[in-house]
Amino acid sequence: MRRYDTLMNPEIEGLLDTTESKFGLVVLGARRARQITSYFGQLGEGLGASVPPQITSTSRKPLSIAFEEVSVAKIVPIELPDEPEIEEVAEVEADVVMNEESGEISPEDDESA
Repeated sequence: MRRYDTLMNPEIEGLLDTTESKFGLVVLGARRARQITSYFGQLGEGLGASVPPQITSTSRKPLSIAFEEVSVAKIVPIELPDEPEIEEVAEVEADVVMNEESGEISPEDDESA
């Protein structure tokens, strides 16, 4: 099988093994590229709030640097906890308001007393 040179190094096929889907890879690369851009943007200010690139790269493009970091496992995707549903949050807030208006003590208040 003949291999063709691609415009991207590392190749996407190798990067897909690190994430569950190509969309996850895009989100991971984009977030990290924004962090790298922010780091390079603040270098002259001396603030140091962003994480610098974790590898030495010949590339000047933040997205290429981000994908190189993913390929050597310096950047890994993590699962975020599920957000509570909007209806659940609204129900809890309504219960709290009703308890405050009626003067009832919530279980959290009772435990702290």
